[in-house]
Amino acid sequence: MQKIEGNVWNFGKDIDTDLIIAARYLNTSVPEVLAKHVMEDADPDFVTKMSPGDIIVAGENFGCGSSREHAPIALKAAGISAIIAPTFARIFYRNAFNMGLPIFELKESAEIKEGDVVSIDMQEGTISNKSNGKVYSFTPIPEFMQKLLHAGGLMSFAKDEIAS
Repeated sequence: MQKIEGNVWNFGKDIDTDLIIAARYLNTSVPEVLAKHVMEDADPDFVTKMSPGDIIVAGENFGCGSSREHAPIALKAAGISAIIAPTFARIFYRNAFNMGLPIFELKESAEIKEGDVVSIDMQEGTISNKSNGKVYSFTPIPEFMQKLLHAGGLMSFAKDEIAS
């Protein structure tokens, strides 16, 4: 998973976990069921408009609110390939990596508009906006968190570690 490319969907700041996946759907942890309702309260048509591989670009404090792991599970299962925001709630940050959902801290995220196409190069540490030609450097991802992403999440990482 060295490069990620997709179309951008914008959301504002302080997108909490209840907007990502509403509490009324938490009676299941089946990823495919959660995926059908991701971002439903922020944009009721989001799941029908987005395509697998798309990228969410948001404002500050993405993933605030309760510490539910359902939020990154739902985003990943819906096909969101990455999330870019200036900051993430700390619990969401860790849950995203534990679930294998790539997230990138970029202070200039507001410059990336809905409908833009961006390419993320994890090796180079850059996000390229193919729609306007701008290239940004994102906050480096700690090495261990990169290992979690490459393994597909914490559970896969742990299984690989036990097997070796």
